[in-house]
Amino acid sequence: MAKNDFALAFNEVLEEKQLAKDIVVSAIESAMVSAYRRAVGASTAQHVEAKLDPETGVVTVFAEKEVVEDSVVDERTEVILDEARKVNPEAQPGDMVVMESTPADFGRVAAQTARQVIQQRIREAERSNQMEYYQRQEGEIVSGLVQAINAQGVTIGLEMKAEGTMPNNQKIPGERLKLHDRVRAVVIEVKDGTRGPQIILSRAHRNFLRRLMENEVPEIYHGIVEIRAISREPGARAKVAVSATQPGIDPVGACVGIKGVRIQAIVKELHDEKIDIIQWDSDPVVYISKAISPARVAGVYLSEDKDARTATVVVGEDQLSLAIGRDGQNARLAAKLTGWRIDIKSLTEAAIDTLSKLKEDAALAAMLPAAVELIPQIEDILARKAEERAITPEEYTLLGQFVDRVERRTMQAKEEAAREVDERIAAARAEIPEAAFSMPLDQSGIKEHIYNILTEAGYETVGQLMFDMKIDANKVLGLAGIGSKAIQHIEEALAVLTFPEPETAVVEEAPVAVIVEAVEAAAEPAPEVETPDDEKQAERKKEAKKVVEEEDSEHAKDGVSLDDLFQMKPEMFQAGPEAEDDSADKKKGKKGKKKGVTLEFDEGLGEVVGRKQHKRGEADGEDW
Repeated sequence: MAKNDFALAFNEVLEEKQLAKDIVVSAIESAMVSAYRRAVGASTAQHVEAKLDPETGVVTVFAEKEVVEDSVVDERTEVILDEARKVNPEAQPGDMVVMESTPADFGRVAAQTARQVIQQRIREAERSNQMEYYQRQEGEIVSGLVQAINAQGVTIGLEMKAEGTMPNNQKIPGERLKLHDRVRAVVIEVKDGTRGPQIILSRAHRNFLRRLMENEVPEIYHGIVEIRAISREPGARAKVAVSATQPGIDPVGACVGIKGVRIQAIVKELHDEKIDIIQWDSDPVVYISKAISPARVAGVYLSEDKDARTATVVVGEDQLSLAIGRDGQNARLAAKLTGWRIDIKSLTEAAIDTLSKLKEDAALAAMLPAAVELIPQIEDILARKAEERAITPEEYTLLGQFVDRVERRTMQAKEEAAREVDERIAAARAEIPEAAFSMPLDQSGIKEHIYNILTEAGYETVGQLMFDMKIDANKVLGLAGIGSKAIQHIEEALAVLTFPEPETAVVEEAPVAVIVEAVEAAAEPAPEVETPDDEKQAERKKEAKKVVEEEDSEHAKDGVSLDDLFQMKPEMFQAGPEAEDDSADKKKGKKGKKKGVTLEFDEGLGEVVGRKQHKRGEADGEDW
């Protein structure tokens, strides 16, 4: 290969396969070292390095050898002194010198090794690129050709020479794929495997339906219509709840399209899977009523417990099978879509249950006297229904009103009871000092064996124990090893506990308005004559002056700094007779106070300075 031919071919391969030149050169040099060790049988302890010339492709190998003076026993590890001094003129016998040790006919070995390394690097780069690309595609739809079908699933050829696998449980039931069919699927998982990335595809996942709707409905793609929830049984039926993010938009109509053209394209892709598009609603009653479609709903009654949320859906006799669906499919999909456990009843079944509830619950019957009056009439209608005798539409309406009245009052009673429980919990919580919830239980004075039982039950602070004792003492009494005497001991121990009052930080507010008045007073040339009516104002002025004089060691006091005062006109700070009088008064009436400070403008310094006031006869005050 002529000069630069190797460089041209080498660079062409790197550019075509998108490989970094320095990485491949480093890999080739490392492979050359391994090839040299194998060719000459060099020890791994010997330092060997190789250099590749990217322009010519020539590889030079260098090995560390020991300098000997007379004769060389092993050419792999020793070099004669004269040869060593050609590389290092200061070499001495016994030194270690790095010498060129390229074996004869090493070019052919180097070329073959370089080819293998480049091929390996190309495969690694392709796998890396595939991995990065399909990790970004996770959750998106990809298209490919069916390459193989086996018992485990379908192998689909994708872009970038990648292969995806669709397991049997991710296929649409009843769909038969053939070789070389072009199919679309959603990427649900990408894993790194020994032979490249393992790409798991699915056509049964609900996100496949979501992405299909985004592709077919521009309003969803642009965010005007939002998919709130999807429940799907692949190949059979799906329910999609949508809502509009802008007023005046019909989300259901946008998804269906003119004459159903948009939804029909999706149905065709999903092997004729039926799709119900419903409008999402924030009211659970309305939302559940729409989720049961295409059945018409007579009433929805909610019951929220700690463990589950149950919605009882009442439908007409002719709508019962439609609401439940084949093998309960419609009810299952509605439950998945709304997140509520749905119990579907016919109007007759609901009336029978409501009637028994009204008879058994005296408190409920007392709240609904009008419904109690209807009991004989309702019983007569139900008896004729059991005998399969005809019932008029008016009587069905009466049954529906009866059920609706009792169920709604039951819901209100549950809500009121829940509200009372919350209020009782809040009241009990308010009676317990906040410090109790930070006090460890071991400081409560409870006996050790009772303390051990409580800690095993999860009690860590005194506040937790006091709260449960107030809300439900039976919860503590129900613990293994806790009896009536232990409860009495716990109550006595908690009763004698005292908790420190929480410290409240006292924030002293600076009399800003008073200080301003003091500044204004200091600017006047002569003191004012105080009258009995002005005693309060004069007192405030004295207090303000006291604050200014006593804070000579502080730069700021609650937001008012001396720097702000210094920026005012100098003549405002000239001391008048009033300042001297106040200073004298303070000396007489209050011992131990600091000396007064007079603020004056020093022409020599060009700034306002404070000068301490001294008794008569003393020298002038020093600069402050």
